[in-house]
Amino acid sequence: MDSVDLNVLRSVLEWRRAGQRVVLYSVVQTWGSAPRPPGAMLALRGDGVVIGSVSGGCIEDDLIARLQDGRLPDDGPPVQLVTYGVTRDEAARFGLPCGGTLRLTEERVDDWAWVEQLLARCEDHQIVARELDLATGNVTLSAASKTDGVTFDEQCLRAIYGPRWRLLLIGAGQLSRYVAEMARLLDFEVLICDPREEFVYGWEEHHGRFVPGMPDEAVLNIQTDERTAIVCLTHDPRLDDMALLTALNSSAFYIGALGSRVNTQKRRENLAALGLSAEAIARLHGPIGLHIGSHTPAEIALSLMAQIVAIKNGVQQAHKRSDAVVAG
Repeated sequence: MDSVDLNVLRSVLEWRRAGQRVVLYSVVQTWGSAPRPPGAMLALRGDGVVIGSVSGGCIEDDLIARLQDGRLPDDGPPVQLVTYGVTRDEAARFGLPCGGTLRLTEERVDDWAWVEQLLARCEDHQIVARELDLATGNVTLSAASKTDGVTFDEQCLRAIYGPRWRLLLIGAGQLSRYVAEMARLLDFEVLICDPREEFVYGWEEHHGRFVPGMPDEAVLNIQTDERTAIVCLTHDPRLDDMALLTALNSSAFYIGALGSRVNTQKRRENLAALGLSAEAIARLHGPIGLHIGSHTPAEIALSLMAQIVAIKNGVQQAHKRSDAVVAG
C-alpha cells in the first residue's frame, strides 16, 4: 500500500483515542477509469473532518454529506458497501471518468486495537495483511509478502500494509539537502549518514534523522530492507565506496552513487578489485537519475527522486543513463 495511507490510519487511531466517531472507507473494486486504485483509504471523523482520498474530490463531498444528513447511523451493520458511478450520469456527477465505477467499504471503527497493532508492525518494518469480515466487522492481521495485493470476494476484504519507504543519504552536503526535501514531500523517511562533522551544521531534525557511525555501519544499523533506497552523495570514494560495499549486498531496492560516467566506471572497477561480485556491482545506478538535462543541485535532486520513484513503482528503465549527471 501507499505509505500515505498509513497517515490515514494514524489519524484514525488519534481520533478514536480522543473519543471521536470514525468511519473508514476503502476502495475495494474499480471498473473503467477510476481515479484511485483498490486499497486507497479515507477516514471520516464525526464532525466531518476527512483525511485521505478515494477519488478526485466529489465522492469525498458526498461521503461528508452522508454523515451530515444522517445516512450514517450509529447503529446498524458495522460494514456496508457503497458504489459510485454505475450510470453515465452518476459518473459525471461525481467527477469520475466516463464509465468509471468505484466500490467502497464503509467501515465503522468501533474497536481500534487492530489499528494500533497494524501501525506498530509497520513501524517494525513488517508487511501486514488486514482481513475485514464484511458480515461481522471483525479484523484479522497476518504476515504478508511484498507480492501480495488487495483482494475482495464480496465477503472479505484483504488489504496489504507496509512500512514507509526509506531513503538513506550518505553525505550531508548541499545536494543532499535538496534530495531530502523532495524525498520528504514524497513521503519517504529520510536518514542521513556523514561522519564529517563540518557538514552537519544547518540540518534541522525535520529534514531527516542522522544515523551515527561510518557509512558501512549505517547501512547495517538501519536494517536495510526492500523498501529502502541508498544513495551516496559525498563524491568521496573513501566514504561512498565504503557504503556501497555493504549496500550492494543488501536487499535495498535502489542503490546509487553520484559521479560522472567515467568516475562511475572507475568505481565499478574499484569495487570489483575489493572483491564485490559482478552481480552485486550490476545493481549500482550511476550516473544517478533520469536524463532531464539536469545541472543545478535542485535539478539533479529532481532527476534522482524521479528515478527512485519510478523503480519503487515498478517502472522498468528502458536503459541506464549514458550521460554524466555531474562532472568529475
